[in-house]
Amino acid sequence: MRLSARNVIAGTVVEIVTGTVTSHVRLDIGGAVITSSITNEAVAELGLKVGEKAYAVVKASDVMIGKD
Repeated sequence: MRLSARNVIAGTVVEIVTGTVTSHVRLDIGGAVITSSITNEAVAELGLKVGEKAYAVVKASDVMIGKD
């Protein structure tokens, strides 16, 4: 897989919560967990399963941080 994005993080799928249209895919990246909301169709096309290796590809123009 070759991508133009520079923020590609390898991990392991630890949970897939399927909704009506989208799924929340949780990826363990070495103790921290990243959650992505993707379509159910994308989950099926990628053949994502818990325990498999996958990548989080982060493409964002802004990263916001908040504090109370």
